[in-house]
Amino acid sequence: MIMGMSQESGYEMVFCIVNAGFSQNVMEAAKKAGARGGTVIRGRGTADPEAEQFFHLAIQPDKEILMIIVPASIKDDVLRSIYKEAGLSSESKGIAFSLPVSHVVGLS
Repeated sequence: MIMGMSQESGYEMVFCIVNAGFSQNVMEAAKKAGARGGTVIRGRGTADPEAEQFFHLAIQPDKEILMIIVPASIKDDVLRSIYKEAGLSSESKGIAFSLPVSHVVGLS
């Protein structure tokens, strides 16, 4: 444990994976719900051809992954806003989820 820090940080990490070129839309949606900023990582997705047929989707391999640390109190609002703007039914084909953050430094 980092000295002076409790186990409960009060923050969540929101991840959102979208088709390449849509990270700005996601960040704007997150900011509308109170997020302050995030980090984008470029990646490449893989999909089983059977999964593509089952979901009736063509999976675009180039992805962007957004990582957004938010206060736990606004996490649900941020996820809802992202889903509304960039969910699977949108052109960005985004999925989003959150994980608890046990420790954080560098946030004011």
